[in-house]
Amino acid sequence: MSQPPANPDDAHLREETVSSQTVFQGKLLHVRSDRIRLPDGAQATREFIVHPGAVMVVPILDDGRLVMERQWRYPLAQVMLEFPAGKLEPGEPTLQCAQRELFEETGYRAREWALAGALHNAIAYSNERIEIWFARGLTAGERRLDEGEFLDLQLCSVDELDRRCAAGEVTDAKTLVGLQWLQNWRAGRWVIQGLTPA
Repeated sequence: MSQPPANPDDAHLREETVSSQTVFQGKLLHVRSDRIRLPDGAQATREFIVHPGAVMVVPILDDGRLVMERQWRYPLAQVMLEFPAGKLEPGEPTLQCAQRELFEETGYRAREWALAGALHNAIAYSNERIEIWFARGLTAGERRLDEGEFLDLQLCSVDELDRRCAAGEVTDAKTLVGLQWLQNWRAGRWVIQGLTPA
């Protein structure tokens, strides 16, 4: 993951790495324990998860409904309603990943793609960065789930998704952010390059 350019105004907050150790290396994640130097010169430990990065797709049907997924999330031991998403493969461009994940998980292909932005969903303990892509002009097809992947598709209106988020039924951070982007874009408050509100 590339680092943003240093801002000189942040110098008094910056922490510097003294040493780094891999604590765990898994198929998806690895955990590091770094010794760091604080701005006042003291040292401390930072434990965090290194993530390859991911994408999330906000798929919009011609009638305005959204293609959502219901999937069991083992750490929470419950089914979650969320937008299609997936991790980047090594060297994979993010748009290619978004197109692949949308097709594999939902069977849909899109005629229009636009990058909305990015989010960091766990900044205190992970470097995971998720790009948010909007997809329109959807054409249905047969999905190709990965081995061991089980999920149901659900179509939701924006208003229905908003009600479910407000009621606390949807708590997935990336889906909440995706809905915020969608609502602000539709209201003309936020611009997504290459995509005009329908």
